Amino acid sequence: MDHLLRMSGISKSFPGVKALQDVSFDLMQGELHALVGENGAGKSTLMKILSGLYKSDTGDIFLHGKRMAATGLKEMITAGIGVIYQELNLISHLSVAENIFIGREPRHAIGTIDWKTLHQAAREVLKPFELDLDPRQKVYTLGPAHQQIVEIAKALSLKAEILVMDEPTAALTGNEVDRLFRIIQKLKSSGVSIIYISHRLEEVQSLADRITVLRDGKVIVTERCGEMSTDEMIKHMVGRTLKEKFPRYESAPGEEVLRVENLTRKGACDHVSFSLRSGEILGFTGLVGAGRTEIMETIYGCKRKDSGEIILNGESVSIRSCKDAVQKGIGLIPEERKRQGLILGLSVFDNAALAVLDRYSKIGILQRKKISREVQHMIDSMDIKTPSYRQLVRNLSGGNQQKVVLAKWFLRHCKVYIFDEPTRGIDVGAKVEIYKLMQNLARNGSAVIMISSELPEVMNISDRIAVVFNGRIVKEFNKGDLSEEQVMEYSLGLHSTAADSLNDVKEDHEKH
Repeated sequence: MDHLLRMSGISKSFPGVKALQDVSFDLMQGELHALVGENGAGKSTLMKILSGLYKSDTGDIFLHGKRMAATGLKEMITAGIGVIYQELNLISHLSVAENIFIGREPRHAIGTIDWKTLHQAAREVLKPFELDLDPRQKVYTLGPAHQQIVEIAKALSLKAEILVMDEPTAALTGNEVDRLFRIIQKLKSSGVSIIYISHRLEEVQSLADRITVLRDGKVIVTERCGEMSTDEMIKHMVGRTLKEKFPRYESAPGEEVLRVENLTRKGACDHVSFSLRSGEILGFTGLVGAGRTEIMETIYGCKRKDSGEIILNGESVSIRSCKDAVQKGIGLIPEERKRQGLILGLSVFDNAALAVLDRYSKIGILQRKKISREVQHMIDSMDIKTPSYRQLVRNLSGGNQQKVVLAKWFLRHCKVYIFDEPTRGIDVGAKVEIYKLMQNLARNGSAVIMISSELPEVMNISDRIAVVFNGRIVKEFNKGDLSEEQVMEYSLGLHSTAADSLNDVKEDHEKH
């Protein structure tokens, strides 16, 4: 294979942070080169320099052996570099075709869009994906997997020779991941070279030709796949041997804190019942789209329930809004931290203070000194890597952004914490830290709900597990009672009929 890309001596600094230090990275023709490392290691910064979004302080980029004199966004796109970011860059109210060819739509002589040609061009770009996807369909009606494919098609329509994929499987189910992997193999076979960023190290091992590990803005090692085990990869990433991926703790459930009875909302959840005790972690699993998030949003007041009852500390409560939930001691750490959990243009301090403004203000004046001490204590105890609490949240790594979301709710001292996909898109070291924080909450008497699509995570961290299928809990069991294969059968709706499922849940619910 020939060298297609070479990045040499790349360095980049931001205020208070040296993001990259003399990094060199290369890519061969038709190769999948995986780039791994902890959050904040410099992966995204390096790729933003490659895409032209950032300009490096020092270093050079060579394509086909020639040094690129200009490295702005337009120049890098013209050079054949396409980037698919973890947060998809699509305009939801536009069609598939419009998103693929945005700004490059074929036009008639009078300047109006030639819709027939546009839709036909989109069909041609989508043909290799072997999907029945209508180019006229609005993007907001598509699931995560199909949106991911629209992003890939957009990059390929630009004749991209190099495709950067940042956490492409983070929001996908097992079948969707398999389909994406088949598409990746087709792209490689057609000569497209791929830079693949993922925290899912098993899929890196199965896909990559070579692997480069970054740590603290420096290249630690580059090796061919097969020459580095997953454990060795983790050691290079975190700078130490990670003794356990899932930290152990002895749970001691106390009194019932939350009980949900026959919660129903049309199109979201159907006769959902479960209980939750203090000192307990209750895991919710199931396929993406099964209704797990919708159940929690209904409990939290984001969506109005049609019927059912929510009982908190033995009393039936009315939760008609998110504000009601917060005042009653329920905190929700949302799935999409950047869109729902943070205000990226504000500082760490401002974001952490959002949930406790009512407690730290008098006659409308914020008691900044008091809350500053609390926020700084959270930064120190949670090891949030930031130059100061005045740093803008958008400048933090994904794992540290997630910790800021947690800090916001930890300051509130909630009775019930709902974590929706708390470790999505963060590295293995940060995951362990998040698990320990959740366990400490339970140890100190809070009740914890964790939604996760990663079965090993939910099976190892939870005390009890509820499996959701089509908006209903179809099985509830204690940790260790079922295998991952059995849980997947329930998740797919294969293990029992609807009537059997309801009976199972009623029996399990009565036991607890």
